[in-house]
Amino acid sequence: MRTAHARARHQADPQRVFTDPLASKILHLDLDPDALLPPSDDPVARHNIRFVAARSRFAEDSLASAVTAGTRQAVVLGAGLDTFACRNPHAGLTVFEVDHPDTQEWKRQQMAAAGIALPPSLAFAPIDFERDTLAEALDAAGLDRTRPAFFIWLGVTPYLTREAVLATLRCVAGHTAPVEVVFDYYLEPSPAMAPELRAAYEAATRRVAEFGEPWLSHFTPDGLADELRAMKLDDIEDFTGPELLARYLGEATPDADADAFSGHVLRAGRTTAR
Repeated sequence: MRTAHARARHQADPQRVFTDPLASKILHLDLDPDALLPPSDDPVARHNIRFVAARSRFAEDSLASAVTAGTRQAVVLGAGLDTFACRNPHAGLTVFEVDHPDTQEWKRQQMAAAGIALPPSLAFAPIDFERDTLAEALDAAGLDRTRPAFFIWLGVTPYLTREAVLATLRCVAGHTAPVEVVFDYYLEPSPAMAPELRAAYEAATRRVAEFGEPWLSHFTPDGLADELRAMKLDDIEDFTGPELLARYLGEATPDADADAFSGHVLRAGRTTAR
């Protein structure tokens, strides 16, 4: 819900980097203009909303490049209320959404109430990790491991253990055909983090823990790159939040110090079949 609200709020940002006309509709906020006011002047809050938007923009731009190269399968892991499958502009691209079956049923209800049709190119891949593996869920949904695929995995890794994150990436890397994945991750908090950012980080840590979804994993860029290369995902791009925003805004962002708080976005791929 928080991520979906960030995407919706971003649509009113004068420095919008990501366009999603369904972001407010799926939340039923399009009938409440006050809910879509621009973010406050709090630089951390503003940066984090833009970061959420920028990571989606980067993932969808990267997917578009993969489609141009011949990919016709996209997998959204932990899809939540993401709307890409309903905005999919790519002819012939099947989008597989992976999530808990209860979450998927709730999403269907949200979509139906908002008048958002289920496109024929969308395939749900329900998974209960207590009973199923990711590979089993994707196989049951019809993902073809012999054809190229692109995975999008946003806003999930901090809530998983390091072992679970790496296991999921190994499953992605086990794809027989060429494969790419875009995901985000958090750094370990820096001892040099500005006091106001550390206070915001600690407050956010407490808040997610109170919701029953504590942050469980952090990575370093070099350490994560080593893990990915060991999986043969050696075509790697890794951006800080400010770097990603600068990519789309064309200039350094004034919230650059918020980098350690919001995290990194990484694309990793393998261009050949195994």
